[in-house]
Order: sequence, then structure tokens, then C-alpha cells
Amino acid sequence: MTKSDRPPTLGEVAQRAGLSTGTVSRVINNAQHVSKKARQAVERAIEELGYVPNTSARSLATQRRGAVVLAISSDDPALFANLFFAEVITGVNAVIEETDLELLLVLAASERGRERFARILQSRGADGVMLLALRENDPLSKMAEDSGVPVVHGGRSLDRAPQWYVDADNRGGARQAVEYLIARGRRNIGTVTGPLDMHVGVSRYLGFREAMALAGLADTRVANGDFSEGSGAKGMVRLLDEHPDLDAVFVASDAMAAGALTVLRDRGHEVPGEIAVVGFNDIVTAQHTQPALTTVRQPIEALGQEMTRVLVRLIDGERPTPLILPTELVIRDSA
Repeated sequence: MTKSDRPPTLGEVAQRAGLSTGTVSRVINNAQHVSKKARQAVERAIEELGYVPNTSARSLATQRRGAVVLAISSDDPALFANLFFAEVITGVNAVIEETDLELLLVLAASERGRERFARILQSRGADGVMLLALRENDPLSKMAEDSGVPVVHGGRSLDRAPQWYVDADNRGGARQAVEYLIARGRRNIGTVTGPLDMHVGVSRYLGFREAMALAGLADTRVANGDFSEGSGAKGMVRLLDEHPDLDAVFVASDAMAAGALTVLRDRGHEVPGEIAVVGFNDIVTAQHTQPALTTVRQPIEALGQEMTRVLVRLIDGERPTPLILPTELVIRDSA
């Protein structure tokens, strides 16, 4: 009992254990998504305080739906062949498997996909939402936030400043890539950008421009892409046709870089001798391009893991901080 001889509260158990009331409630309800260390801390606090669980304490967990949504603003049938999204989903699933939650995956770029997403939200069919691949003025963000459930963004959006997000340092990583090319003596550097209606595309483009400006170099050799291999090939063709003096290119994704390398090989340009190439993401295929791709590694699987951890903490009533994950340059043979 407490010093006042009244029954201890759930909040006091949480305070003694150093955990949230949501975590304590999950232990009381024998939920699966609790670490062994947390469970032991709660059990110890319950014993020390003489706490007896009541109905309201149990209802904190039992009133939940037991599901979370991962909504991706895409209806591309090739999405599951996209190695970036595959790694993110692997990370999300790794954390979900440590919990008693179910994962609902919604491809929500089409009208039908958005309707399904809306039905889940309106029926309170999920305890929280994760959003990926949002574009400018994407309706998914407002739909999710208006629902009242916790929302975590994978990356940020151009038109809204989400309260909770996990992102990579896209701008800094792009800047580092271009600074590396400059340090290697390249001066006529171009870029194939990602979609400029997405925060990630704009951030990587700004990183390119910053590095070029700091070096006093022109940043006018630009072709736009959409992160697909085909758009990387088209962008590379445009850069070669419009800028025959090109000696390096920063390509804003590895998939696009693979397309760019194919064009350079077909046109007889030596890489990196004539034109150096740097990508972004470090998906598994970056090691197997010809030549092996120098690229900026972002922790893709960790992005999915951390998104899910932040969401679980929000569901538990905690207030975690947004995260920016570091990137690093991986030097291989293409630059």
C-alpha cells in the first residue's frame, strides 16, 4: 500500500516501473508486445506497491482494435518488387511481430484505395496509422490526422509539417555525395532528381544544389525522374544530349542510377573514367550493378522499424520525439 493507506494507482505503478501506463496495462493484460525487461519492471512495481488490477486498468488495452495501418500513397502493381518499399515493410513487420498487433497494408493512391482507407478510419478499425510516399497535397495525411488516431509519417510532406515522423537525412546525404564528386575533381556535375512533388525528392535536389553552390559550380545540369529505373535511363539520355561536357552525375535513387548506368554503357561511356555516378539508398542491387554503385546508404529497414516503434509508443500514450536517421556514403566502383 502507499503511505496514505489507499490502493496504489496504475499511474503509480507506471512511475515506479519507469514506463508508460499503456505498457503497464499491456503487462496486466498479458499482451505480447512487451519486452521481457519491461514486464519484469512492471511485475516488480506491482509487488512492491501491492497493486491489484481493476477493470478500468484492464480496459486500457482491451478497448483497442489490435491493428495498425501502413498506408502507401501508391497503386503501382510493381510496388512489391520495389526493393526500397520491401525493406521498409520488412522493418515494420519485424517490430509488429514483437507485439500483439496486426498490420493492415493499404495502397491508397487510387480512389478505391482511399475509400478503403477511409472505411478503416471511420470504423475505428485501427489503433494507429503509418503513412509512406506522400506527395504534395496528398489527401491521406489529412484523412489520417482528422481520424483522431496516432499518425506517424515515413518521411515528411511538402505542404504539411507532421508532428510525428521518421525520416532519413536526405538533404545531408545528397550534399555529401556531391561533395565527394567535387573532391574527386569533377566539375561538370549533373543530377537526375526524384519526384519534386515529394519532400524526399526536393530534399535530395536541394542537397545537390547546396554542394554545387558552396563549390562555386553551376547547378544547371538537371533532369527529372520518378525514382524508377526507366526514368533514370531517360534522365541520363537527356543529360548526355544536352550537356556533352558532363563528367559526373548524382542520381537520386539507386533504381534510377541502374538505368543511368545502362545508358552510359550502351553509349560507350566509361564509368567512372569519363563519367562518375553516385546513387542514393544502397538497396541490395547497388552492389551488383556494372560497375558496383557508389551510393548514399540510408537505413531503410530501420526506417520501418523506428516508424513502428514511434507509433506503438504513441498508442501507449507516450510522446516520443520525431527521428532523423543518419546517412553514410558507401564508396564502390562507379565514382
